[in-house]
Amino acid sequence: MVHMANQIALFFASYPHDEAVAGVTDHLKSFWEPRMRKQIIEYVAEGGGGLHELAIEAVKRLQ
Repeated sequence: MVHMANQIALFFASYPHDEAVAGVTDHLKSFWEPRMRKQIIEYVAEGGGGLHELAIEAVKRLQ
């Protein structure tokens, strides 16, 4: 889960910051099933260790 989220974040990392966060957020909404989104939200709430900063920001927008 962390690895996948980080791969998505790295893909969008070259975009302007706001677009990158929006891109990661949209990807998580569109392609991750609700159970996966719930897990990553809980993971970030517990500190989100090892997650790319863009992924953390995107997950926080899911809440």
